[in-house]
Amino acid sequence: MSNGNSKISSNWLAKWQKSQEKWDSERLKATTKRKERDVSIECDSRTACNELEDLDIRASKRPRSEMVLPCDWQVTTQKIAQRGQYLLETGQWSDCKFIVGQEPHQQIIEGHKVFLAMSSPVFEAMFYGAMAEKNDPIPIRDVQPEAFKALMEYIYTDRVDLGSFELACELCYCAKKYMLPFLVEECTKFLWSDLSLKKACRAYEFAKLFEEPILMDKCMQIICSKTDEVLKESSWEEVEQGTVLTLLDQEELYVSSETVLFNALERWAKAECNRKSLDSSDPKALRSVIGNALTKIRFLNLTPKEFAEGPGKSALLMQEEAFSILMNISSPNSKVQMPEGFSMNKVSRSKAKSDSDRAFTPVSIGPLGVGAYASPIYPPPSNLIMPVRRSFSMECPHNSASPALFVPDTNFQEENREVQNRESQEVPNEILITNIRDRPKFYCLRSTLSRNAQDCRNYDVMDSSVTFTVDRNIFILGVQVPSQLWSTSDGELYDFADVTYTEVLYAHLLDSDGTRLTYTHYTTKAHFRDSVEISFNRPVYIQKNKLYKVGVVFNKPGWYPNNICAQRINCENISFTYNIGVNGIDYVRDGLIRSIVFTYR
Repeated sequence: MSNGNSKISSNWLAKWQKSQEKWDSERLKATTKRKERDVSIECDSRTACNELEDLDIRASKRPRSEMVLPCDWQVTTQKIAQRGQYLLETGQWSDCKFIVGQEPHQQIIEGHKVFLAMSSPVFEAMFYGAMAEKNDPIPIRDVQPEAFKALMEYIYTDRVDLGSFELACELCYCAKKYMLPFLVEECTKFLWSDLSLKKACRAYEFAKLFEEPILMDKCMQIICSKTDEVLKESSWEEVEQGTVLTLLDQEELYVSSETVLFNALERWAKAECNRKSLDSSDPKALRSVIGNALTKIRFLNLTPKEFAEGPGKSALLMQEEAFSILMNISSPNSKVQMPEGFSMNKVSRSKAKSDSDRAFTPVSIGPLGVGAYASPIYPPPSNLIMPVRRSFSMECPHNSASPALFVPDTNFQEENREVQNRESQEVPNEILITNIRDRPKFYCLRSTLSRNAQDCRNYDVMDSSVTFTVDRNIFILGVQVPSQLWSTSDGELYDFADVTYTEVLYAHLLDSDGTRLTYTHYTTKAHFRDSVEISFNRPVYIQKNKLYKVGVVFNKPGWYPNNICAQRINCENISFTYNIGVNGIDYVRDGLIRSIVFTYR
């Protein structure tokens, strides 16, 4: 039994030793392989490090465009804008491409779909919508490469660098196309701030094309108020035909003569012929590019000499047309008819500055709305035609039938002693020693005949004037005018009682000879849909049954309510008669002067 057990033990021990040897052998092989792998990894690591060192050395000697990308750029960029800038510049991980511009100036620009889609709904539809773009690269032919790069920079970094007027226009187009409203606003601000005589026409066309009415109106105001200078700019020859026709449609322009407009039209026509490869000396070619512009020129406003020495010699007019025009200029009763369609208007649209305008010191005003275009405040031409809209009436708190509250003015001390004592305006001595401003004020509020009048829009400066007489000697202290209507860009009106704005006004009083009796520059915080009282520098003694004219210049762009007012008003047993003379010459926008503030003995 023992021998049997001993035999079994020996066999089991032999098997165990054999298996142990096998296991040791396998473990040795595994250890050897692991050591070999570790050595290989170590060698590979050393090799990689050496290669990176070599790359760094070589990269430092290469141009920026050939530099190898660092593997740790994420840890060196603190803000998302910096990371976006890195991806935009390097194109790393880009998953879309654009081919931008027209041949031969096309450029390939890389992008990242998620960056673009999270900034623009247009890009979102392009990459992830049901009609996702399949082309690679994606063609964009209606945008210049520089503008598209600026768009990409804004999307990736929230920064925009508008280095020129032209780039701002191009980029604004891109921003509208890809629905980036905040970028549109930035571009518009830049265009406002960069407006000039040279760029006014180009900015007008841009604003018209992209439906920016405020900017468009501002540009047209510059063109109308500085016409002579705008037409001298070389940029005038590059405008569109529509801009030429719009200019010639204006009722009032700052030009020395109608010949200035004709010469500008001829200059533009020759430039347009050259652009279209037409003979600029051919009368038919010139007429073919100007449309109906000739019918807008007011030839009858010229003297025979002005016409003969100017437009009469131009290739724009046929000999028969020139003869007919000259005959009508020379003789108003001429039986020779004007050429068909030509203007019969004899009213000059040029307006020389009056003495009161020249005496007025320009004042610089602040930003206007979005962006800024600061300009001097000048009293405008008296019959400048502004765009109009239907009226929203304004109730004035004063009653014309009863006197207002007594309002002493402690600022006025000895000014009443300076009341003019002219031959035609004798003032009793006892009045000179009376503190006129300490007397009760009365408001001759002009009653409204119609609430369907048309409101006035002020682009930059706008004047209002009214002539009047009284049947009793009084002192004029000032006037009342309406404040602005609060409106949005689409013209919808709102009423915010607590909202104020800075109103900038100039007012003066003239006698029948046009001599200025008093004036004032007035700046105040005003509430919308309210009234503003302007006090003259000193009271003026007004004699009964003599003609006077009061004028107010509005220097704040915006809408003002205008009504049709009664011609005769009785206040404190004093009869006021308004609007004596020729409308548009002796008085203009008279409905904006709501009340005359006065006192009497």
